[in-house]
Amino acid sequence: MTRSIDFSKEPEGCVTLPAVLLAGPTASGKTSLSLELFRAMSGHMPVEIVNGDSMQVYRHMDVGTAKPTPLERSLVPHHLLDIADPDENFDAARYLAVARPKIEELRSRSTLPLVVGGTGLYMRVLTRGICSGPPSDPQGKERLISLEKSRGLAHLYQDLSRVDPLSAQKIHPNDRQRIIRALQVFYSGGVALSLLQKSHGFSQELFPTIKIFINRERDALYERINRRVDQMLAEGLKAEVERLFSMGYGPELKSMQSIGYRQMAAHLAGAISMDEAAFEIKRETRRYAKRQITWFRGDAEFRCFEAEDVEGIYRHIRQGIERMGRQQ
Repeated sequence: MTRSIDFSKEPEGCVTLPAVLLAGPTASGKTSLSLELFRAMSGHMPVEIVNGDSMQVYRHMDVGTAKPTPLERSLVPHHLLDIADPDENFDAARYLAVARPKIEELRSRSTLPLVVGGTGLYMRVLTRGICSGPPSDPQGKERLISLEKSRGLAHLYQDLSRVDPLSAQKIHPNDRQRIIRALQVFYSGGVALSLLQKSHGFSQELFPTIKIFINRERDALYERINRRVDQMLAEGLKAEVERLFSMGYGPELKSMQSIGYRQMAAHLAGAISMDEAAFEIKRETRRYAKRQITWFRGDAEFRCFEAEDVEGIYRHIRQGIERMGRQQ
């Protein structure tokens, strides 16, 4: 796919490399594309991949997160995979704390960081910093969790819509973690999260970037999602969840509430059949992909390419590097 690219020249005028962000919805082909780009660029500059997916940070969760295979990881250095246990609290702030130094370290040795993932918030804080809210309030969080158990998540979402309607508009009614966090911010500090985010503005550029969003036609993407779920089930998602349970990681954990793991836990508990679990995983993954597309298309800094356009993506990266080099 990349044979027609002219590799005869090095990028001109490059002094300090940017970070390349390669984003896209789940099952769009980010991993295979990242390897294609590595092969295209590695003859001219060192390239290493940095994980930008919120689930692939967890150890022991490989099948359900579509983590790069051992073979793929042997072809190019990968960073920020398997850096947290499933019962650890890993959020955007912690991601920034580990990802920013890694990217700066790669850039300091003239290595191109290729950040690959579909977690929009991670991509945003990585390039624009993070909006710091009130200090963590474990007791307040426990009260909200208790209220959810007694009144339901819909009640919490209605409460959020009342105290912070702007945040409620941006948060899916089933996004338990973000609903609870937004309510925590309000009840801990008396200020809506949306106001804190507005004042921050996410305008702090931490380092130069080239942002790429890969797109697929909707029906083709949904078909890829269905095939991926079937592949996960064939590769042992059920056994992976059983193993996690045997290690003491229960279904109540944040990591185990993610798509795939939540449905498989319900199947193992006897609540749904395997066919129902597969159906729900596919449906929820399609819904998640739609939210990812909406997020990244709302960021004008991301340049959209069709997933098969490896040559166009490569040229865009190369031109961006040369342009930034001339500006330095």
